[in-house]
Amino acid sequence: MSPSFIILKRTFADARPYWSSIGFIFVLNFLASPISLMKPLALKILIDNGFGGKSVPSYISFFFPFDFEFTFITVVWISVILVVLVAILENLYNLTIWIVNAQTGENLVRSFRMRLFSHIQRLSLAYHDKKGSSDSIYKIQFDTSSIRTFIIGNLSPLLSSFITLVGMIIIIFIINWRFALIVCFLILPIVFLIRYSTKKLKNDWKKVMDSESNAMAVVHEVLGSLRVVKAFAQEKRESNRFMAKSDIAMKGQMSIAWTSAIFYFLIGMTFASVTAGFIYWGAIYVQQGLMTLGELTMVISYLAQVYAPVDKISKSLNGIQSSLTSMERVYNLLDEKEEVKETSNPVSIDRAKGIVEFQGVSFAYNESDYILDNISFKILPGDRVGIMGSTGAGKSSLINLITRFYDPISGNILLDNINIKDYKLNDYRNQFSLVLQEPVLFSSTIAENISYGRKNASENEILEAAKSANAHDFITRCSSGYQTLVGERGMQLSGGERQRIALARAFIKDAPVLILDEPTSSLDINTELQVMEAVERLMKGRTTFMITHRLDTLSNCNVILHIEKGKLLEVIKENHADALARKKVNFLSTT
Repeated sequence: MSPSFIILKRTFADARPYWSSIGFIFVLNFLASPISLMKPLALKILIDNGFGGKSVPSYISFFFPFDFEFTFITVVWISVILVVLVAILENLYNLTIWIVNAQTGENLVRSFRMRLFSHIQRLSLAYHDKKGSSDSIYKIQFDTSSIRTFIIGNLSPLLSSFITLVGMIIIIFIINWRFALIVCFLILPIVFLIRYSTKKLKNDWKKVMDSESNAMAVVHEVLGSLRVVKAFAQEKRESNRFMAKSDIAMKGQMSIAWTSAIFYFLIGMTFASVTAGFIYWGAIYVQQGLMTLGELTMVISYLAQVYAPVDKISKSLNGIQSSLTSMERVYNLLDEKEEVKETSNPVSIDRAKGIVEFQGVSFAYNESDYILDNISFKILPGDRVGIMGSTGAGKSSLINLITRFYDPISGNILLDNINIKDYKLNDYRNQFSLVLQEPVLFSSTIAENISYGRKNASENEILEAAKSANAHDFITRCSSGYQTLVGERGMQLSGGERQRIALARAFIKDAPVLILDEPTSSLDINTELQVMEAVERLMKGRTTFMITHRLDTLSNCNVILHIEKGKLLEVIKENHADALARKKVNFLSTT
């Protein structure tokens, strides 16, 4: 089974919820064929029955009385009315197909985007750390629209045009079988051209999309690090980097343009040559009485119209290559496995006691370099655990394992004496509140950022959480209070203000296990005091893990884990003040 066929099969399966609407679109497209076939009819009647004096066809006389006299003016009026009726039908058809296409297409894309977005969120951090986010953004924004382009923009017109083409060939065959054979022979070189061009275009489209995604990665990276770019005055350098990536995409687009232009040039010249032959031999046939002038006019009119469905077929087939390339990229992402998964029968948990135990846990981001090696310890409910160690010792990796952002290579992690892999993933992660060194806020209001920790939190709960985090006073001084927009990543607020909102978010979530990752490392002394006062309130009654380089912060902890080079050197539970004093010089020299 070819890769393209597999992609087609998966695409049809994903479009299944909308097959009724898609089927209606196909029916409408089939109706386009008889409407197109009716267009030259008025001209033939005018020439043969008006100017030529022939009897009116039975499909026209059927609508008139048996003894009705068809004068020249009557035939002219019949031709005019036919033109108007065909125009009305065509425009009603265009209006209907436009609306149905738009609604069905948007539903398809929205559903496909939602599926991809949901899957991307479920993928482990290891995938995102390795691949970055820009390629995923490009696939969500651009590649997913290919399902609409494929089904509605290409497949439906392809079937409609094919039926129209077959209908025109049948009518030409009825009028003159020799001309019909010529049209059939005309299609053979076009089929060859289509096969050659679609194969080449598929490779070109893959290169273009990969290049455009790489260019988008530069934009995403620069906009996310704009302060650094400006601080080092590297705007020109980044512009050149973006231009270099864009040039590759542009060259690919030009290759596609040349292939398409040459293809359509050859098709156009083929049709022009055949039309010239039709006119020559048709004139001879009319002169010899083998066909009427109206029939010749009708055949030439149909031949001119044959170009339209053939053009649509070729464009649809070439467009399908672009769509298949995009769909392949999307399905490759959907096929990425979730490294952190639930078991078949996961255990539910409402609120944990807070017993955390590591049993011989080892972890590596790749199989060769261990970040943590054979770590074992047990933390009891309400313990305040300080995690100390030099930069790169494995402190953050330890926290990532506790929250199950990653799974260990070996060993077990237990929460309340149950392996964390046995819990429902959402239930398990709801047991944790995180306050990071760089607090993450969303580009919404202060109230929405605080209530992010608990859905449908009341205004009073948001207010109490802000007060507990020492954030209420500065919030009330903001222009719109709790409805103040914080800007992208919260950059309309200071670092201390962002940190206190993050603390308020942790208060409102009220999880039994609290994780603090350098919560005061980038704050001034006054702000640090306010934050630490709020942290002290937040830690009460919770099992707390605190990463810090500052040994004085560890004085609030009753358990200290000292990690160096991925190994747990010591677990300090009693007289830790004296132990810290002995380690202080050593520790500071390595951080």
